[in-house]
Formats: sequence, C-alpha cells, structure tokens
Amino acid sequence: MKNRQWILKRRPQGAPGAADLELRETPIGPLADGEILVRNLYLSLDPTNRLWMSDRAQYLPPVGVGDVMRGGTIGVVEASRSDRFRVGDLVLPSTGGWELYSIANERGSRRIAPQAGVPLTAYLSVLGATGLTAYFGLLDICKPREGEVLAVSAAAGAVGSIVGQIGRIKGAQVVGIAGGPEKCGWLTETLGFDSAIDYRNEDVGVALDRLYPTGIDMNFENVGGPIMDAVFSRLRKDGRMALCGMISAYNEDGPMPGPRDFGRILMQRLTVRGFIVIDYLRQAPGAFADLSSWIAEGRLAWKDHVVDGLEEAVAALDLLFTGGNDGKLVVRVSPEP
Repeated sequence: MKNRQWILKRRPQGAPGAADLELRETPIGPLADGEILVRNLYLSLDPTNRLWMSDRAQYLPPVGVGDVMRGGTIGVVEASRSDRFRVGDLVLPSTGGWELYSIANERGSRRIAPQAGVPLTAYLSVLGATGLTAYFGLLDICKPREGEVLAVSAAAGAVGSIVGQIGRIKGAQVVGIAGGPEKCGWLTETLGFDSAIDYRNEDVGVALDRLYPTGIDMNFENVGGPIMDAVFSRLRKDGRMALCGMISAYNEDGPMPGPRDFGRILMQRLTVRGFIVIDYLRQAPGAFADLSSWIAEGRLAWKDHVVDGLEEAVAALDLLFTGGNDGKLVVRVSPEP
C-alpha cells in the first residue's frame, strides 16, 4: 500500500506554488504499539499553513524542508495497534498532514461520533479548531457585554462568521468586514450581523464612522494591515482586541506591521492580546458543548467549502489569500466510509 504526500521542497517566497511543494508516492511503514493508521477523508486548509512553510518565528516549529506538509485532518482508522481505537473509527489524528494516510499515536487522537445531520467536515470547522478559535478568542479575551459593538474582520470566513454569531448570542452589536456584496449579504441576511462593510468597495474607516460614530468596543482581528488599523484607531476606552491572525502579511518577509497609533493602547486603556487555539485545548469540551447546543437550536450556521482531490491542495490554499473561498476551506482527500 502506497501513501501520497505533499512534501515541502523549499520555503516559498510570496504565495506558495507548485515549485515549493511536491506530491510524492511513498511507502507506508509498520505501526508501533499505540499507533493507528488513518486514511484521511478531509484536510483542513488554514492561513497558518503558510506560516508553517516559513522559517519566521512562530508558535510551532516550522515544517522542515523535505518533510510532509503539516495540516489538520479527519479520517477513518484502517489499521490499529491501539487498545483505544478500532478499525472503522472516525478520528481526528494527533498528527495529520497533507497526505492520504497518516500514522498517529493514540495519545492526542480523538474519536468522533457525528451528530445527526452534521456533516463530517464540520469537525474541522464549527465543531473543530475553527469553532474553538472563535469561541475562546471572543469570550475569553473580548468578553462581550450586552449592547457593546464588536467589529470582525474576514467576517465571512470560517472563524469570523462564527465569532459574529456568538457575539450576537451574547447581545453585542456586530459589524462584519468582508469582501464583496454577496458575502456581506450573507452576514446580515442569514447570520444576523447588524451591519456589514464591503472593504473592496468602500473605505472601512469611513464606513465605521457612519455606522458607529462613537467608536468600537471590541475587535476580533483576522487580517492585519490597513483593515486592522481602521478598526484599532476607533477602539474606545477599555476596548479589547483579540488578535487571531494577520493573513494580509503572511506571504511577505520581515516583521508584520502593527497599528500606527500604538499610543492609543495607553490613552484608551486598551487590551490587545494574541492567542492560539492550542492554548485552550484543555477547555475544549465545554466549548464544544455550547457550540453543539447552539447548532441544535438553530442559532449557529456555517459554510464548508470543499475542494476535491489531494492534488488540488496547493492551488486551493491560494483561495484563502484571494478571498475565493466561501466558508471553511477543506480538501476531500478520499471518500467517506
């Protein structure tokens, strides 16, 4: 039995392309005690994949040149030398990658028992790391209070769309920043955002002044750059920023630029805190319980954008940086059992 794996050939300069990664056929080695062989069904594509390809300072070690590209997956157990997992179990393996098969240790791997009517892709999105990121970044850092104003960048994306809905559940006024009238319409007409700003067709700062002339209380930041600057410069006293991502700078070398008016943190007593979802894994069960409950009650909606074929992974990643994806971006690696 052969594996298919995307190998990082070199560190990309700018947007990653076919010259930076190579799809190879490789043999599958034997399992050790406590290991499982997982046939991956879906691969999660995330902005952080681009960070992992670089050698800039980051929260995990960079993927080594010559190594399999790291990535989150959901799959089915095909062989097991673990007492915890049986053949046929659906799992989130402890170590996943851009590959058809993954060998994972039982430690850190999690069995999935799908809820009725919930697709498997949801366990890489709203009921996976995406949902946890939205939940903890908003509730632990921003701590929304009734009537406060929350601005969410990349609001039609996987994380931002969940953030805004949780904000509404908690009683905040939510403005989403997204690219294009279709995405903005989805935010307000389907997800219940109070307002939306199309950054491609209007100035974000001018629009924020029109909609919320007295300022913003919370910023859930996914983008960085000028959009972050526009929201940051309108945070009022005791404002909070949860810094989740800065995708606008991931394809560039060198330090990522921060807000121009750094003194605003002092003058307005702002809280600006970066976070990574792995900081919260021990608290995940409570979050999943809330997210599952909101889904069952019809209060939480999401979209999964599925691209067919492992061979499309490199090309599909670019959708995240051009805004071409519609919801959580995943690759279908192999058929569901």
